[in-house]
Amino acid sequence: MQSKKLARFIKKLSEEKKGVEPVILDVSKISDITRYFVIVSGNSSRHVHALADHIVESTKKKKNYPWHVEKDKDFSWVVVDHGDVITHVFYTSTRKYYNLERLWGDAPRIV
Repeated sequence: MQSKKLARFIKKLSEEKKGVEPVILDVSKISDITRYFVIVSGNSSRHVHALADHIVESTKKKKNYPWHVEKDKDFSWVVVDHGDVITHVFYTSTRKYYNLERLWGDAPRIV
């Protein structure tokens, strides 16, 4: 699946599970690591866990296997790395703390 299409698919998956304020950032011109960030919040650690699981399982069904999944023990954040698309699933307060949208503020948002 093309990178941009995968990013949009992941955003749609997060919306299916009531993810809060999902956004796609095109970081391809300012990062050598990846092309797109998908950032979304959950309202509880259980919600963060459910969002991440849904993204991982649904992308696997489309033959897009994550390279790596990293999470903290309390599920205040989960990172799902699909290579060209990295998804950050945060607990709401953790997202505000790290503020990736500001940190990567030069990156255009994809609708």
